[in-house]
Amino acid sequence: MSATGRWAWAGALTGALAGVVMLAPARWAAWAAVQASEGRVVLGDASGTVWAGQARVTLTGGPGSRDALTLPGQLQWRVGWEAMAARVTLRHTEVMPAPVALKFQPRWDGWSLALLSGPSSQTKVLLQWPAAWLSALGTPWNTLQPSGQLRLTSPGLSLQWAQGRLKLDGSMVLEAADMASRLSTLPRLGSYRAVINGSGAAVETATLQLSTLDGPLQLSGMGQWVGPRFRLRGEASAAPGQEAALQNLLNLIGRRDGARAVLSIG
Repeated sequence: MSATGRWAWAGALTGALAGVVMLAPARWAAWAAVQASEGRVVLGDASGTVWAGQARVTLTGGPGSRDALTLPGQLQWRVGWEAMAARVTLRHTEVMPAPVALKFQPRWDGWSLALLSGPSSQTKVLLQWPAAWLSALGTPWNTLQPSGQLRLTSPGLSLQWAQGRLKLDGSMVLEAADMASRLSTLPRLGSYRAVINGSGAAVETATLQLSTLDGPLQLSGMGQWVGPRFRLRGEASAAPGQEAALQNLLNLIGRRDGARAVLSIG
């Protein structure tokens, strides 16, 4: 074969590979979501491509679990490239009050992922959803059967993987409002806030602070990432006059130490 012929075949092969990548079906993204979530997030009825597609989101307790919930509405995504970085825009009318934009940039020694805050530097509401949806994730949520409203916000956040270490910079706040549980006779347990902070150093320096905003069930705690593992130490107690109504729930939350229950994760 002549040199011209070899170049023609190489060009045709390159074009075919590029076509496959550009037209990669959305079900490839669905497969990636299942793998990344260990089977807890399933993208069903996926259509379009990995670059611009949509799917229905189902939450499950993982392989073998009987718990499952398909969220109303659809998740839509679009991926574009700008200066060697991918801009990923996510939309979900039932979960996201506004589109969420992320910037993913490969690096020679890893990658970075940043939340794009848009023209305003104000705190952005990323997600909000009924706490009852958590029951679809299996244990322990299917036992607690929580109700209330959850909201995730951030003024700015970025993750960077470099030289085998994960770094977090910025903050993120999860607020749980008007929470209740079938394990308590009280119609309302309270409202709570969990704040994650990172300084841009190794993820081991990222911390989580849990606090109670109001309510009869008092929760507090401090957490920290140690390598890939997360550790949380805290306590739960009942407000004065609510001890009897919260006895069963406190027994399930953690080891009892007098009137309080000790929280320990990791």
